[in-house]
Amino acid sequence: MRNKVAIVTGAGQGIGLQICRQLANAGANVLLNDLQSGLAESASRLIRKENGSCMPLAGDASDTMFIEQLIETAVSEFGSVDIIVANAGITLFGDFLNYTPEAFSKVMQVNLGATFFLAQAAARQMIRQASGGSLLFMSSVTGHQAHKNLAAYSMSKAAIEMLAKNLVIELSPYKINVNTLAPGATLTERTMQEPGYEATWSAITPMGRPAAVTDIARAALFLVSEEARHITGQSLVIDGGWTCISPSPF
Repeated sequence: MRNKVAIVTGAGQGIGLQICRQLANAGANVLLNDLQSGLAESASRLIRKENGSCMPLAGDASDTMFIEQLIETAVSEFGSVDIIVANAGITLFGDFLNYTPEAFSKVMQVNLGATFFLAQAAARQMIRQASGGSLLFMSSVTGHQAHKNLAAYSMSKAAIEMLAKNLVIELSPYKINVNTLAPGATLTERTMQEPGYEATWSAITPMGRPAAVTDIARAALFLVSEEARHITGQSLVIDGGWTCISPSPF
């Protein structure tokens, strides 16, 4: 990863932050994005304390003008764009019969729009560089198995996986590979606030525990590395076996 330039969205904490740490530790220059400037700044400071190269850039990853700013900043500060991890996303629970148009539009804008247009802008830059690159999208086990009160979210995650497959046609001629990660239950700052989350998912996960953020980040590091250059259009499920049996947490 030395001297590679990576952009990671939604990375102020949780899975995104751990991916940034793994990339920086492997020698990449990381542009760390989060909607909240405080989280972006504190996450970047943490990585720099670990002797990693990291620059924060706060903003809305679903805004196309800000996406262009992300690309331009990476190029001006580090010289190129080699790796994209489209991690920004939101989960808005709600039963199907009462789900609002506003909630639906927000989920699609952040989960799908942010991924689609970041990939587009990055691919254009990678083509100009003529040196290939890696795009990694964040899906979910809910894109594979039905989950109560997540119809819109699950729909968006399944669509992200289809986007990766379609971009194989569009981007392989430019030596750009595209893959997705589909995490299952994962211990993050957000999920640990849910009462009983760890115990519930430990009981229904075949491997006996939910994922740690390092489980997801290590897989991300592999998929954007040179070792995975011939892997494209694939989705890797990381769920301790949950999708094989799919017991409901409710």
